[in-house]
Amino acid sequence: MRIHKRGTSRRKLAALLLAGVLAVSGGSVLAAAAFAGQSPWWSQPAAAEQLGTVACGDIGASLASVPEAAQADIDLDLADLDAQVADAYRSLWEPGSGGDEQRVMSELGKKRSASLRKLAASAGPDSGLPADLSGMANCSIRRDLVVDASARDYAPDAAGPAAPSKAPNSGPVALGRGFVAITSVAPNVARPTRTGPATGTFTSRCGRNENGHLNPDNVIVAPGVSNGAHHMHDYVGNLITDAFSTNGGLAGAGTTCTNGDQSAYYWPVLRVLDGTVESDLKAPGGGRDHNKGRILQPAEVGITYSSTDGDAVHAMPRFLRIVTGDAKALTNGPANAHASWSCTGFEDRQLADKYPICPAGTRVVRILKFPDCWDGRNIDSANHRTHTAFSKAGACPKNFRVIPQLVERVAYDVPSGVRFAVDSFPEQLHNPITDHGDFVNVMTRDLMDQVVSCINGGRRCG
Repeated sequence: MRIHKRGTSRRKLAALLLAGVLAVSGGSVLAAAAFAGQSPWWSQPAAAEQLGTVACGDIGASLASVPEAAQADIDLDLADLDAQVADAYRSLWEPGSGGDEQRVMSELGKKRSASLRKLAASAGPDSGLPADLSGMANCSIRRDLVVDASARDYAPDAAGPAAPSKAPNSGPVALGRGFVAITSVAPNVARPTRTGPATGTFTSRCGRNENGHLNPDNVIVAPGVSNGAHHMHDYVGNLITDAFSTNGGLAGAGTTCTNGDQSAYYWPVLRVLDGTVESDLKAPGGGRDHNKGRILQPAEVGITYSSTDGDAVHAMPRFLRIVTGDAKALTNGPANAHASWSCTGFEDRQLADKYPICPAGTRVVRILKFPDCWDGRNIDSANHRTHTAFSKAGACPKNFRVIPQLVERVAYDVPSGVRFAVDSFPEQLHNPITDHGDFVNVMTRDLMDQVVSCINGGRRCG
């Protein structure tokens, strides 16, 4: 049974920035400036001639609890709110749309008001939503958010297919401000130190999505909604994962994992902007949602479980849902940003809001770390986050228990000198800080017991 509750506490900004991803050279990535008392990147003044984006309050993140019987209706309402923002962004910035800012934003506010009233009625008095919803209905055009995250830096022009870079191996100038040479970044990530005895690892080998399992759904955040993600996802593991997957369906499905792990692992695709286009150029989740270019199949996919600090781990329940990262981090800020970017051979240097330019012969690497603490009761929560948490200084929050930490490492052979971008919601402008991953545990109890035994016993399995 899914139980939808969440705590009301919020992480404070200073504690939200990832220590291992922030400090980089050249003034290029994330808000190392925040620690020096300077304005962070998401609140800097606008630059001239800068593209803006549509910023709205994240309603789903504000939910404290919802009745289980109303969850399906609320999921649909939240998906409608996402679609409204995407439509408004398209109306404003697509060539030939004739978007008028005042008219578009006024219409968006009216649509959001209607959806919010409907959602609040379903969610009930304990939802955590304010009695006056007008503030949450209103959105703004934010140009300050994209000083170093312009759509011009990451994505092709909206009017047509991607254009290749001006010259191969021509460096950051040709690729845009959204890219930084990994060789210019100082090492900023230390090897983890495990003080406890649980030093083992468990690996599921699930392939590289050779079977082309792709869709723009999200069964965790938008179940029952086609194109609920507004961007394309890569899947490995469970063979049937889409918006309409049920627990029973997932449990009865096949898997790409060699050990029988039926879990669903998925993340946004990476596209290269080399002048070629994908078959979804005019489709939802693809070009219609400003995700253009050729989808790259991963060259490597690593799925590994371990104990962050060496503390003994407990078994995850079957059908536990866990998300990491924030698909709306550009407008939400970096509170839940837990993805990083690097290159093979340089993984002690990681970036968050820039893409890496990798030396010849190396691969672009995405690293997605998932929460390693669970509340011991719920397989999901109203905002899909607060039933899990990241440990801090080797400790889980009170009444939470340590679970195996899932780390996904996905590497790509990106052609030298060619721009690339992660798929995103249209208004998130392909900023790499929006990278994220989703996981549904569908391991059998026997397989999960193996995971726990290998980690706690200090063995390397899989």
